Amino acid sequence: MKVIIVGAGWAGCAAAVSASKQAAEVMLIERTDMLLGTGLVGGIMRNNGRYTAAEEMIAMAAGELFELTDRLSLHRDLDFPGHRHASLYNVAAMEPAVRRFLKEKGIDIQTSTRITEVEITDGRIKAVRGKQGKEQVCFQADAFVDATGTAGPPANCNKYGNGCVMCVLRCHSFGGRVSLSAKAGVSEMVGQKGEQIGAFSGSCKLLKESLCPEIRDTLTRRGVMVIPLPENIRLKGKLSVKACQQYAISDFEENIVLLDTGHAKLMSPFFPLDMLREVPGLENARFEDPYAGGIGNSIRYMGMAPRDDALRVEGIENLFCAGEKAGLLVGHTEAICTGTLAGYNAVKHVRKERPLVIPDTLAVGDAIQFVRSEMQSKGKLGLKYTFSGSVFFDRMRQRGLYTTDIKEIEKRVDKAGMREVFA
Repeated sequence: MKVIIVGAGWAGCAAAVSASKQAAEVMLIERTDMLLGTGLVGGIMRNNGRYTAAEEMIAMAAGELFELTDRLSLHRDLDFPGHRHASLYNVAAMEPAVRRFLKEKGIDIQTSTRITEVEITDGRIKAVRGKQGKEQVCFQADAFVDATGTAGPPANCNKYGNGCVMCVLRCHSFGGRVSLSAKAGVSEMVGQKGEQIGAFSGSCKLLKESLCPEIRDTLTRRGVMVIPLPENIRLKGKLSVKACQQYAISDFEENIVLLDTGHAKLMSPFFPLDMLREVPGLENARFEDPYAGGIGNSIRYMGMAPRDDALRVEGIENLFCAGEKAGLLVGHTEAICTGTLAGYNAVKHVRKERPLVIPDTLAVGDAIQFVRSEMQSKGKLGLKYTFSGSVFFDRMRQRGLYTTDIKEIEKRVDKAGMREVFA
């Protein structure tokens, strides 16, 4: 059994681990020279309902990547506006650790490899083609997972954002995102809220050394710092363009909120540099990612695949999807959850076995099913869903799914018949 995953963000890495555990031969293809995608500059885990989802996955025997993020956390049990008990992993150490782990699992990692063409016969993908450096490559498999994401390429950021901001996706160096589903002829969905097509990535990163010593030391020690903003440099209305709606609360408009992930994570989609430097202690502030974070950020949610609750892409028999490609789910935890299920079901498909659908009595299963249903409803493509806030976290609390009681979570997983299902 051979499974190919295209896109090595958190979702693609999780799909690779999951398929490998089911005894498949796994190839993970990434267009850049590093894994994790936006996880290279993200770092927030276990905040609010993400704690519940992570522990559900651990109980279902899909906890390897969560254990890695826990091990490399700089701060744990951290509270910041609108969020409780968060962990912040070290963005500098995370990618090498994940790469070593995948290699230990025997996963064939092909970086600097950009897939641009798909071979299809009778509704099935037979092979993918592209370039590895200057060499033409062709890879065949029995099943495929599209984890190519929805951000960029620069043409979208120019058209729907404030221009290419030179972000961690590095499209100019490695080529823009190419969607496997779109290349297979699938008509994808595009997020839109009002006049905003897609959504801005939700945060910027500042070079910690560019902060004053007092702020830098406090941030390193406590993990979070909230700095009130004078009225004249608050950016009104900016919260509405964010991909991460869980941060669209007044605290993030009225304050500078910094989190320590190795970078100083500025919880804003962008902030004009001249205005930022008016804040005491930030007179020398410099953006780390996106480098043009003074004017904008990358545009995401430009191409989501229609799919079922087993994460199979509609119209293509042996193609599954994960991460943002699977819909309006925001975050690393969400990507790991969908990636795990997509990789697992890709192998189930090859074995001609019935695919797994996680019951909606679990937060993970409910998120996958609810988002699919919502995206088919008129006017819902402007919303975003996450375990950590906004629409879906409210739903978790209303349905009694949110808890930090690990024993309670394990009982719930047992009752759903999902204990160690991914083992």
